[in-house]
Amino acid sequence: MIQRRKSRKVKVGNIFIGGDYPVTVQTMPTSKTTNIKETVEIIKKCEDAGLDIVRLGIPDIESARTIREIKKLIKVPIVADIHFDYKIALEAIKSGADKIRLNPGNIKEKWKVEEIVRACKDNGIPIRIGVNAGSIDRSKYPKPTPEALVNSAFDHVKILEDLGFYDIVISVKHNDVITMVEAYRLIASKCDYPLHLGVTEAGTEFKSTIKSTIGIGTLLMEGIGDTIRVSLTGDSIKEVEIGVAILQQFGHKPTYVDVVSCPLCARADVNIIELTNEFEKKVRNIKKKVKVAIMGCVVNGPGESMDADIGISCGKNGSAAYKNGKFYKKINNNEILDFLLEEVNNFKENTKS
Repeated sequence: MIQRRKSRKVKVGNIFIGGDYPVTVQTMPTSKTTNIKETVEIIKKCEDAGLDIVRLGIPDIESARTIREIKKLIKVPIVADIHFDYKIALEAIKSGADKIRLNPGNIKEKWKVEEIVRACKDNGIPIRIGVNAGSIDRSKYPKPTPEALVNSAFDHVKILEDLGFYDIVISVKHNDVITMVEAYRLIASKCDYPLHLGVTEAGTEFKSTIKSTIGIGTLLMEGIGDTIRVSLTGDSIKEVEIGVAILQQFGHKPTYVDVVSCPLCARADVNIIELTNEFEKKVRNIKKKVKVAIMGCVVNGPGESMDADIGISCGKNGSAAYKNGKFYKKINNNEILDFLLEEVNNFKENTKS
């Protein structure tokens, strides 16, 4: 049993990060924020994929003002990603941002930071301090070691704490998985602020999936982490899908179809790869806690099928179908996909004997 790190809870729109609340999934749209139509379309697709929180890049005042319109058209809370300009932060808050991503040390004048903090307090908006290899002060921290990332984060935290502000979320990301894991372990031992996990600049889908699964998964296994973002050079929807898949393994996103399937080998008489991919595509957005086994032969098939809510053990002359841990009936191989989809749609949770 994984013992989660005890962290304080922070309210973001209509949900919480930290405490005993489920770990959430975030992403950033690949569109320009000022392109409201495209941005909303991406966010809605991400919502269908399991998105909990969306972060918008806000490079200018015009982008900040679009938050008001975007918020009317989506369901998830909005984080405004701000750098350097306090006026943009204030405009984003005025426009209805639910959370600000901002490193206060990047804003040199103290009175400007005070104005942002005052606005956040007045509106009940938390601030995420996000540190990575590209954002630390290299005159102070020449190398982006775990210690440098953590100390840099605390430099920013202290500015907010000195102003009496404690609704803080922290991230200490790095593109190297080992450095990232060590940085989060270190900061987790030194504070109780909620932690936003991620391997930053992780690359394209293939590389990012590997890096993020190892980095985020390792920390979640240790009970560290309150919200995550899978960062990839690619589709925002894929970020969400990968993030949801990671969280599923730890019970944080239990309301999605969990598919167990075997690798294709010489024993199989049904194209398991094609069948499983088609099945996953059709159940991707079904929010139901159900485990489905799709197995290619009678070697491991019956055992895995009996351990699932719904299972198929394929054979040359037909396949054995299982429900609730028991053999149900034999079906033709051309009926497998329809059988699985019908059973998933009809499945009621907690019916397994």
